Amino acid sequence: MGKDNADHLAILGGAPAFTRQLLVGRPNIGDREKLIARIEGILDSRWLTNNGVCVQQFEREIARRVGVRHCIAMCNATQGLVTVIRALGLRGEVLLPSFTFVATAHALQWQGITPVFCDIEPQTCCLDPEKLEGMITPHTSGILGVDLWGNVCDVGALSDIARRHGLRLMFDSAHAFGCSCNGEMVGRFGDATIFSFHATKFVNAFEGGAVVTDSDELARELRLMINFGFTGVDRVEGLGLNAKMSEVSAAMGLTSLESAEDFISINYRNYWRYRDNLGDIPGLDFVPFDGKEKRNYQYVPVRNNRTVTGIGRDDLVKALWQENILVRRYFYPGCHQMEPYRSLYPDAGSVLPETRRLAAEIICFPTGQSVSTDDIDRICEVVRLVVENAEKISQFIARSAEGDAA
Repeated sequence: MGKDNADHLAILGGAPAFTRQLLVGRPNIGDREKLIARIEGILDSRWLTNNGVCVQQFEREIARRVGVRHCIAMCNATQGLVTVIRALGLRGEVLLPSFTFVATAHALQWQGITPVFCDIEPQTCCLDPEKLEGMITPHTSGILGVDLWGNVCDVGALSDIARRHGLRLMFDSAHAFGCSCNGEMVGRFGDATIFSFHATKFVNAFEGGAVVTDSDELARELRLMINFGFTGVDRVEGLGLNAKMSEVSAAMGLTSLESAEDFISINYRNYWRYRDNLGDIPGLDFVPFDGKEKRNYQYVPVRNNRTVTGIGRDDLVKALWQENILVRRYFYPGCHQMEPYRSLYPDAGSVLPETRRLAAEIICFPTGQSVSTDDIDRICEVVRLVVENAEKISQFIARSAEGDAA
């Protein structure tokens, strides 16, 4: 590869490196026969929802793996966030990172709670406890940490801050099922933890989520809330909604759990294949993971330093998309730059320098069960060719933009 091969790039007129699209979060599929057998059992029983056998089994298995007393399965993780926020009695202001999926902030704003965006640490890309403590006001009721790409928040520091200031502490761990912190499984910290089992997660339930907690009181409240507040036939004891997981989703969740270690092994292999192939390119820096802790490796996040590589992250993304390599900008541009937060809190970005920097640099590469080592080798060849021809590609994209504007 080299500059002489630049015309091979699709963005410069060549044929795409792949005839199919390679996705960051293409769903993993476990044992199809076991899944179909479970679904047939559900159909035979005609018990399709309302805390069926599969949901109960799924909850027990999640609780066992995490090491907590309670798991409450949900139709999705967003409803998990919404219900936990309400059940914990959060109000006023809640501190959280802007560098997260927008649902984290929406779950607060939807209920009239002000999300106050705090900056992140450059190494873990999770909440910076030191900066967070300085943002606490008399209106602050809670902290919502986000475990990003399987990297875990500084649980000890956040727990200490929450205790000293009398705040509730919860974690959006959509990326961190199967991960650990200081040797303990994620899900054992704070008042509650929310997991996502969306189709794009390495363990999926088609669409689903779960809340885990050791609090008997919180678990009871959540079970009421996700089923309209019912405590029995014709008896409602509180305000609720419908956030229950269906039986067919739980069947997929159970099937995924049975293959979870295989999925992690594939993700681990893929992660290191990328690192071995791209690790020597100056300016492409892999977000570090703590090798002493358990990680699911379901994301391959890389920071692109345009000063070193010579190409901006967005131009690199455009070039790779032309090759059917659908890398993603997680989480661009940050919640504070999205509506309604951009209008409601226009000055939020002034205290988020690391968030802004990361949002401009990060790329996540395709991985998972559907991406082979040969695919990764080819992806890395293309990345190397793009970087080697950074100036030519950047100029081409700039000229194209000028032409479109004209």
